[in-house]
Amino acid sequence: MKRALIALGLGFLAGRALSHRRRRWDLRGRNVLVTGGSRGLGLVIARQLVQEGARVAICARDEETLERARAELSAHGTRVLAVSCDVSNQREVERMVARVADTLGPIDALINNAGTIVVGPLDTMDIDDFQMAMETNFWGPLYAILAVVPEMRRRRSGRIVNVASIGGKISVPHLLPYSASKFALVGLSEGLRAELARDGIQVSTICPGLMRTGSPRHALFKGRHRIEYAWFSIGDSLPLASMSAERAASEILTALRFGDAERVLSVPARAGALLSAVFPGLIAETLALVNRALPRGGADGRVAVKGEGSTSPLSPSFLTTLGDRAALRNNQTD
Repeated sequence: MKRALIALGLGFLAGRALSHRRRRWDLRGRNVLVTGGSRGLGLVIARQLVQEGARVAICARDEETLERARAELSAHGTRVLAVSCDVSNQREVERMVARVADTLGPIDALINNAGTIVVGPLDTMDIDDFQMAMETNFWGPLYAILAVVPEMRRRRSGRIVNVASIGGKISVPHLLPYSASKFALVGLSEGLRAELARDGIQVSTICPGLMRTGSPRHALFKGRHRIEYAWFSIGDSLPLASMSAERAASEILTALRFGDAERVLSVPARAGALLSAVFPGLIAETLALVNRALPRGGADGRVAVKGEGSTSPLSPSFLTTLGDRAALRNNQTD
């Protein structure tokens, strides 16, 4: 009888917790900051926030791209603030957050979306490549979080969404700096959720798989960069392997509304994360076989080349059609 009562009590508490977690958080009238919001997934997230009636601030490094995004988003009649900021610089992030708060009011939600990626085998990577990945993909989100949390704590209300990657759960060959930084972000995000819950702040971790955002042309490629760009951009474009940026953004906003602890986006990514958790040895062996098919470093392997400078007969081609269309939609062409 005692055990039954304990089980009933635990079930009741779990149900209450689940009910609280799934309570819908209305985005209308909220002040939402999206880092890396000038193009790609960040821009698509900002578009959907504007459609929901949120007041949106976006930041990015390139002022020309940022202004185009601001003009597009503002055309809907909603006030959109665009601030030039390098998220790897803590002082710039603090100034940016202060400006957003002064202009729009207290920040209700932060979506850490800004990121960078360099593709190539380990023997083409320098320590600088790992540092750059950590500065943007880990320290950048942390700087923004540290800047917004004090005010959120004071109001005992706030939402933080960290866009990590399936690469933060499964370390993929030729993406080591990226995966290492995303693993760090996943660990930070999960720990923050536990620590900040008592202050009324919900933290969500998002791990997308391949997405059609048009981003490969702004990624950096090393080694035999044209071949690296071809496999990367084709994988990002295939409909069964990747998901649209619009669907990914919609799922991210659902996680924001309901305060989900974690969302792994796309069926292949969810399957991979599950298999990696249950059969880590099998996944490691499979990725070792995949690595055998990937190109080795070339003569100028340590020279990083942007995707737009790594074109070949394979990319762009009919295989990258969906990704190329996404690039045109999402401010990725310059």
